Amino acid sequence: MGIIYLMLVVSLIIALFFLFSFLWATKNGQFEDDHTPSIRILFDDENNQTNHTEDDGSRKV
Repeated sequence: MGIIYLMLVVSLIIALFFLFSFLWATKNGQFEDDHTPSIRILFDDENNQTNHTEDDGSRKV
């Protein structure tokens, strides 16, 4: 029965840690920019295409 109380206390400590981490992240502006990650994938393709066109195909295997 004592292990249940120990596990309960440890789980509450971990839950409080995650709660305070979330509150700290929201206070410091971690979640303010929600538009850029959704369009970032659109710009990655352009960078990869320019890298492939600059390659002259002279790789040695």
